[in-house]
Amino acid sequence: MQTIRNFCIIAHIDHGKSTLADRLLERTGTIQITEGQMLDDMDLEKERGITIKSHAIQMSLPLDGQTYTLNLIDTPGHVDFSYEVSRSIAACEGCLLVVDATQGVQAQTISNLYMAIEHDLEIIPVLNKCDMINAMPEEVEDEIIELLGCKREEILRCSAKTGEGVDAILRAIVEKIPAPTGDPDAPLQALIFDSVFNPFRGIIAYFKIVSGSIRSGEDVLFVNTGKQYKADEVGVLRMDLVPRRELGCGDVGYIVSGIKTATEVKVGDTITAAARPCASAIAGFEEVKPMVFAGVYPIDNEDFEQLRASLEKLQLNDASLTFQPESSVALGFGFRCGFLGLLHMEIIQERLDREFNMNVITTVPNVSYHVFDKRGELHEVHNPAGMPDPVDIEHIEEPYIRASVITQSDFIGPIMKLCLSKRGELVKQEYVSGNRVELHYDMPLAEIVIDFYDKLKSISKGYASFDYHPIGMRPSRLVKLDILLNGEPVDALSTLTHIDNSVTFGRRMCERLKELLPRQQFDIAIQAAIGAKIIARETVKQVRKDVTAKCYGGDVSRKRKLLEKQKRGKKRMKEIGNVQVPQKAFLAVLKLD
Repeated sequence: MQTIRNFCIIAHIDHGKSTLADRLLERTGTIQITEGQMLDDMDLEKERGITIKSHAIQMSLPLDGQTYTLNLIDTPGHVDFSYEVSRSIAACEGCLLVVDATQGVQAQTISNLYMAIEHDLEIIPVLNKCDMINAMPEEVEDEIIELLGCKREEILRCSAKTGEGVDAILRAIVEKIPAPTGDPDAPLQALIFDSVFNPFRGIIAYFKIVSGSIRSGEDVLFVNTGKQYKADEVGVLRMDLVPRRELGCGDVGYIVSGIKTATEVKVGDTITAAARPCASAIAGFEEVKPMVFAGVYPIDNEDFEQLRASLEKLQLNDASLTFQPESSVALGFGFRCGFLGLLHMEIIQERLDREFNMNVITTVPNVSYHVFDKRGELHEVHNPAGMPDPVDIEHIEEPYIRASVITQSDFIGPIMKLCLSKRGELVKQEYVSGNRVELHYDMPLAEIVIDFYDKLKSISKGYASFDYHPIGMRPSRLVKLDILLNGEPVDALSTLTHIDNSVTFGRRMCERLKELLPRQQFDIAIQAAIGAKIIARETVKQVRKDVTAKCYGGDVSRKRKLLEKQKRGKKRMKEIGNVQVPQKAFLAVLKLD
């Protein structure tokens, strides 16, 4: 155990975590680097240049006549994937905190750092991209010292691109990060921190052994689900899975036991030996709290069960996805899915399409509200269709978040204006260093889920970083806004919105739908309504044939007769015709600006 080091790399998005992981793998001779970001093996990760999944890999490092085993977990940086980071941190004893020398400390750097401090990890600060012309190593080092309270000589300077300073990082990992603690002779206790689905071998669970040891072929018990399995194969995680006869205390590895049902493996569960079980499960693994909810429906209703199976397999690989069945008048049967943010929702949609060939319709994302009726009962409402009758509602509470925005002082004005337009309340404003400011706002979660992050990036020219955490529920004046097409409500386009924004939002929605709905043989009336009150209206004009074209002069009554006949036909058509809403109309609501 004294030669094992378990650590992860945490940083803000695009600060060079995956590139640094490549250099560490190269220096330890684990793999030959053929292209950038070897651990980002998903097509989506390569296309977008971001890490979506945490990746665990084992390296061997000979140092001072001793060979050390290093278990590295590379983590994502985006705020929507912070649950992946929390799981990685739970399986480690130390971490490398990477800060970009050209950008300095950002919002997600601070957020991930606090997570690491909560788990008592040993933190090694690393200053990356020191070789770049616009690097400011001295100023950024001052920020890190202020943040961590460390000494200047403790900060390691490196360039993940050129490999400069990587040897010093490897030595620091061995010298500073403590070896795992645990009793090798106690009953087996192993924490599951990730799992993947393999079509040939079933579900493969990744774990870290806290105490005891596990052998290939022995019977194991999953504590929370109470299921017993045979460990067909155990081993360590290199670039591929490498089988081993036995894994000891402190090791990170995988187990194949032929599990076929996705619900039987829960991230955060404890594996123990069936013959000599441990006294209790490993505590302190937090449940995921979804922030954004959206309905996901198959385009063809016959694909409902296939969509369920696809979501279950995706959930194995991404434990922050939650879902439950629901039905809609317009879209049939589907699932109400919980996501950590809008990028997370987009990635899930893409993965359903690419990995499982599922073509789905996604409704307008919203958050969950607490609705209190006049009898004092609480209803948790996830979508507008579940709202009780307005007459029965006493008051509504909506979730609030504490947002932290770090930006250059030049952009304070526009950012404050944006936050105020989103019903934000300024809590405090402090200077991090020089001309960098941190703004803290209390804001309704519903206001930031759709387009806040995109707008923030564009008004700050990409210099602002953003992070948030929930702070509870607060009373709010919300109304349900319905969209009617020819008098029929389209429940997939209904939204819950604040009363002050409802009229402008309804008007913009009607104008947008007028552009997107294809013209029919009859007029389509698009209306926005709150209860029985219509607040906005647009009309998509009918496609008309010129029936009077064949009348060359003559009596006017001939023309009138033809026009009246056409009018009767249009009226009948309107009674029996129905309007199909295209998928892009659902997506357009997200991008109203």
